[in-house]
Amino acid sequence: MSLRSPSLLLALCAVVIPLIIAAPATAQSTDGRWVMPRTADGHPDLQGSWTNETLTPMSRPDGQDQALALDVAAQGEKRRADIAAFLARPSDPDREAPPVGGDGSTAGGSGGVGGYNYFYIDSGDNYAVFNGEIRSSLIIDPPNGQRPPLTEEGQRRTEARREFRSQFEEYDNPENRPLGERCMMSFGSNAGPPMLPNYFYNNNYTIVQTADHVMIMTEMVHDVRIIKLGTPDPLPENVRPWMGDSWGHWQGDTLVVETTNINLQQTLAGYPPVAFAPSEAAKVTERFTRADENTINYEFTVEDPTMLSGSFSGEVPFKTLDGLVYEYSCHEGNYALQGILSGARALERGNNLRRLQTTPVSSWRGDEPPVLECASGALCRDYGPGGRRARDGTVDEWPMGHAPHG
Repeated sequence: MSLRSPSLLLALCAVVIPLIIAAPATAQSTDGRWVMPRTADGHPDLQGSWTNETLTPMSRPDGQDQALALDVAAQGEKRRADIAAFLARPSDPDREAPPVGGDGSTAGGSGGVGGYNYFYIDSGDNYAVFNGEIRSSLIIDPPNGQRPPLTEEGQRRTEARREFRSQFEEYDNPENRPLGERCMMSFGSNAGPPMLPNYFYNNNYTIVQTADHVMIMTEMVHDVRIIKLGTPDPLPENVRPWMGDSWGHWQGDTLVVETTNINLQQTLAGYPPVAFAPSEAAKVTERFTRADENTINYEFTVEDPTMLSGSFSGEVPFKTLDGLVYEYSCHEGNYALQGILSGARALERGNNLRRLQTTPVSSWRGDEPPVLECASGALCRDYGPGGRRARDGTVDEWPMGHAPHG
């Protein structure tokens, strides 16, 4: 995550050893224009720390153009800045204590008694600009900016998976909880492939490059991709590591990476309505092109003929990160999972605790998120980390993920 407080930065430096990687080397021509930095073997130098945080959503609303008008983008970015400023205002020292047992909220990281405040939310301040165009969605193909629908087999597999999960309550076993909550993989699709923003925080990467490998360390949740360069020697069909089996090669000044053997427990492409459970046939192709001193143009194509009626492609600018990437020590402090399961057992014993009725992520249909009860008793929709929802090319946000229902 990026840090907005110098005092907090100094405090963290005292207890955390950062992974420090030199920024990409920049070569300058004699007339001062930027020249592509290159490694000793002559290929573009992609090394350094980068971020793909953005306000641009993955999927585009119906009827929206691919490019956002400058004034529309400016309004959305101002709304984001106003919310950040409002939520960063000083707390009232005379405010009342939270209610006993918490406020009943279940959104984002808030739990019942409070969690991350907006100081830690770093979902992005600007819309993505790719090749000079302000984008309304990261998906550019199909032309409507939306993921193709599931095939009949894809629908059958999705329903079978949902039916299997329906025999369990949400908190019966650790296996029922999301991979990110279990500190096994990044939230959303940060590590990928494809590598996408999570619209919450820690959308940061460090790239290290040698003649025969490229390493991409993802801050969330400290996942590391090892991309082998050269003639592919694929893994056996039954070997499916997290993040798949990635092989890269250079096409001119573009690094092309093809990934197969993706672990079937992963969810591809982030959040609904784009996310889906991959099949054995899933393949992701990525292209990394150094566009200028501060930008890597990242392109991706997702193919899965078993699950999807067509492929889809997107473009995401990776910008240089003005800061350090710290280790995300997820497992070391993950007492929350034990607390979640212990709380569920207490409910089963009939302890005098109130349980909110929510809709599990596994049963989401379409692009509408779950309905749940707010602290006020009104119905709310949980818009996930950061409480983001794209509408007509703008982004609405609500603190801690709660939006008025309707």
